[in-house]
Amino acid sequence: MGSTQDISGAKAPLDPIYRKVFLRLLPFLMILWTLAWIDRVNIGFVKLTMTEDLGWSEAVYGLGAGIFFIGYFLFEVPSNLLLQKIGAKKTLMRITIGWGLTSIAMVFATTPAIFYSLRFLLGVFEAGFYPGIILYLTYWFPAKRRAKAFGTFMSASAFAGVLGGPLAGWIMNTFDGVSGLNGWQWVFIVEGTPSVLAGFVVWFYLTDRPHQAKWLTVEEREAIAEDLAADDNAVEGREHSMLQSLKSGRMWQFIAIFFCIISANSALTFFGPTLVQEVGFKDPLAIGWIMAAVNLCGGIGMILNGLHCDRSGESRWHTATAVTLGAISLAAAGLLLNVSAIGTLIALGLAVVGTMSAIPVFWQMPNWFLAGGAAAGGVALINSMANLAGFGAPYLLGAVKDSTGNLSLGLFIVAAVEICAALLILKFVPPFRTNATTPAPTSNDLTEQTV
Repeated sequence: MGSTQDISGAKAPLDPIYRKVFLRLLPFLMILWTLAWIDRVNIGFVKLTMTEDLGWSEAVYGLGAGIFFIGYFLFEVPSNLLLQKIGAKKTLMRITIGWGLTSIAMVFATTPAIFYSLRFLLGVFEAGFYPGIILYLTYWFPAKRRAKAFGTFMSASAFAGVLGGPLAGWIMNTFDGVSGLNGWQWVFIVEGTPSVLAGFVVWFYLTDRPHQAKWLTVEEREAIAEDLAADDNAVEGREHSMLQSLKSGRMWQFIAIFFCIISANSALTFFGPTLVQEVGFKDPLAIGWIMAAVNLCGGIGMILNGLHCDRSGESRWHTATAVTLGAISLAAAGLLLNVSAIGTLIALGLAVVGTMSAIPVFWQMPNWFLAGGAAAGGVALINSMANLAGFGAPYLLGAVKDSTGNLSLGLFIVAAVEICAALLILKFVPPFRTNATTPAPTSNDLTEQTV
């Protein structure tokens, strides 16, 4: 379409303008998220030889993988509030350079204490990046266009798995023993360095707000400003106060829902390669390629679910259906683990598709009820508290594997947690459509629905 009907009812040639914004921002943000995701989860691949080289148990690995989220939790809300105050460029530059340097320092993680400390520090530095981008995109896109933007951005985590798996396997096989370092140590050096360099590019490339964008014409900047203002005014009842949003109970419901989703996502991220190894694949490069195919399917699912969500204006059922697929597939992987290698891999792929496809459309829901400071702090609070599941799930799976010798029981537990996300959505989140002109539920309405 060459033009769209904006919320106020006036014709405006907005499609070409938003396409221009999309092409300017999203590819670069996806590159940053790809680098961040690779540096966060490459531990899942290096674990294939690292734990054996260092003599660590599965529980030691699981604790180290998960402790990242403690640092993430403590610093995420302050980081997002700081972004709202000083802008995206300064915030994202600090975050990107910091996590890159910490990732490189993982080469020295030869004891559990150093391993835990550096994983915690990685979480501290990365805190604020993901919710910061979610907030940043709301400065550029109205509600009816955000699911596509969110889905495209978040799909980078899946495509990071497509790139990161084979790359980590190749580095581990090729560089093992070079300069006296193990292959897993070279993974941290090679994959951390681009993040440091990208941090400096952030300063020169990103623009904080539409009115500062010199790459847009004056007319284009004004059109975006008017459309965003109309979008904001069209939905009455959004909560601007962080404190009031907490009192209403709505925030805690979103935290619980996202906690269940992240439990599954973290389990798949940090133990997906181990699951592939469990069914008989031993070569790191082969495991990397299998995880690449799995994550490619997940990325496609995120984009398609986001596109369909935007077109329908509905995100409640899009999220609930996706997490249900993820939960059923996780349980199937647990059942098939000792029965069928092919069946287990298919179940793993469907679990990744379902779980990852739920994430971008989930974020449409809190953005429908929150605005201003409540949106800045609320998105960060939801993400940081829910990501504590990223601490618990990997540790649980590691402990279960040490105790039982396989991952089946752990997968059943995580599947049970994930299905709770669908139940919570259908119970507590009222139906709404982002292209509707009816007011959002007021804080009183929300309180009544939580009783």
